[in-house]
Amino acid sequence: MTDSGNSGVDRKYLANSLASFLQIGALVIMAYWCYTIVSPFSSIIIWSLILSIALYPAYVALTPRLGGRKKLSATILVLLGLAVIVIPAGLIAESTLGALQELGAQLDAGTAKIPPPPDGVAEWPLIGEQVDQTWAAAAQNLDATIEKYEPQLRTLIQQALLFTGRAVGFALQFAVAIIIAGVLFSTAAGGHTLSRNVMSGFVGPERGLAFTNLAIMTIRSVAKGVLGVALIQAGLSAIGLSIAGVPGAGIWAGIILVLAIVQLPPLLVFGPIAAWYFTFAEPIPATVFLVFAIVVSFSDTVLKPLLLGRGVETPMLVILIGAIGGAMTTGIMGLFEGAVVLALGYELFIAWIAPARNEAPPESGDA
Repeated sequence: MTDSGNSGVDRKYLANSLASFLQIGALVIMAYWCYTIVSPFSSIIIWSLILSIALYPAYVALTPRLGGRKKLSATILVLLGLAVIVIPAGLIAESTLGALQELGAQLDAGTAKIPPPPDGVAEWPLIGEQVDQTWAAAAQNLDATIEKYEPQLRTLIQQALLFTGRAVGFALQFAVAIIIAGVLFSTAAGGHTLSRNVMSGFVGPERGLAFTNLAIMTIRSVAKGVLGVALIQAGLSAIGLSIAGVPGAGIWAGIILVLAIVQLPPLLVFGPIAAWYFTFAEPIPATVFLVFAIVVSFSDTVLKPLLLGRGVETPMLVILIGAIGGAMTTGIMGLFEGAVVLALGYELFIAWIAPARNEAPPESGDA
């Protein structure tokens, strides 16, 4: 009787184990299939969630002023978001392609001319003498200079076109993401509940809400304090460079945007441009441009305290690694979302291993 009873238990145990194995296997296969289907859109989905969370307070504030018309409020925010990114991307593409087309037309017609270098070029530190010699040679015989530096010029043109193509591609991805974010505004409450339930499954119901709100605070803090400041600096740079008549203003503004996101000062770009501007411009406008460049470069010291949320102090090294790693993984879009995602992961990990840490206060209804 005992052996028969044990045999029955063993068979039941094996049957249950086999059923559990098949269920887990089916779940893993289904999860893999879902990931395979969604993975091409993962970057846009992540960016849409980031934008919807970052812009939700503006949506909540704008809706009552429009008489409670939620769709109109979402539409206005979407249009503003499209204008913020599409216009700079258009400037970058227009300035790059326009400059290359004009140069090509002048070279074909034989009318391309380069003025001789000003006297102050040779006095530039480190590169002044080499730049002066190359510039003078191009002014005397442009065709011979182009032929001499053809490989370098070809590489430079290819990189400029590649950068322009990536900027346009990013603008299109952002356009799709901001439209999806506008749709997600209407599902904010459900999204907040789902996030809280998922967090509760990992850390327990007591801390699920606190972790959800910590995630919201982190995303909004990084989005405003890092990405927002970078966009402001890039926008001001584009305006100033365009007013000063600097060639390729859109390209330089795009480079400044990248530098600002990875926490490098825009003065790395503005400095050489200001030195070049002093070689031919009048002293007063050149000085004004230099002061403008310094103000824009160090404006983050004022803007970040205003835009960064309280209670979240993610180290800038984490944001830097996230931005660079994201760019290496998924391109320009990853430059933005990498900083947010890694900062979010860092904050949640620190909160998870330090239960005694002051957790974020509840924010009912946020998403």
